Amino acid sequence: MNFKIEKPEAVLFDMDGSLVDSMWMWKQIDIDFLEERGLDYSPDFHQEIEGMSYAETVSYFKKKFKPEESEEELAAILNHMASDKYEFEVKWKPGALDFLKCCAEHNIPCGIATSNSKELVEACNRNLNLRKWIRSIRTADEVQKSKPFPDIYLKVAEDLNVDPAKCLVFEDVIPGIMAGKNAGMKVIAVQDDYSKDVENEKREAADGFISDYRELLMD
Repeated sequence: MNFKIEKPEAVLFDMDGSLVDSMWMWKQIDIDFLEERGLDYSPDFHQEIEGMSYAETVSYFKKKFKPEESEEELAAILNHMASDKYEFEVKWKPGALDFLKCCAEHNIPCGIATSNSKELVEACNRNLNLRKWIRSIRTADEVQKSKPFPDIYLKVAEDLNVDPAKCLVFEDVIPGIMAGKNAGMKVIAVQDDYSKDVENEKREAADGFISDYRELLMD
């Protein structure tokens, strides 16, 4: 397989909603958690936390919904609720595995820059064998500032020893797109039902838009 696009020196992915199809599960996890405690879910919650690290999300969750659990207890409970879904239910985004195979054939290193927790990244790895294709995986708790700041993408580019300007990023939400752009990288927005209400903004902010990674490949 070959690329229809100019070949980058490295490819960097956000994980949730960009490389793997996982955004669907988080709303249900939060609803289930809150309903069990008699608390009301806010439909704006997931837009409000876009780009936050996992720790920042847990802290915001605590402040917004005020459950009895501490932030540490919340993190453990939500991790546990999500872990099985990452390990057994989450799938690749359409065409993502074909695209990763093409990158491997062309000796293009790949990295992941995610706001998710290390524990859930590893659960997803056990499911999809991410590390077969991904050379560097960084989570937001490893940098000072989370998306839309460029820190995490610059860190992955450093790991791969590639000039940020020669990296191609795939992202599904506006803060992530801005993080890639702020790092001086080209960014392709990925279609996801979770962010379909801001699809026009995603198209405007990014350098390209795809619904399926196979759109970027030649037969």
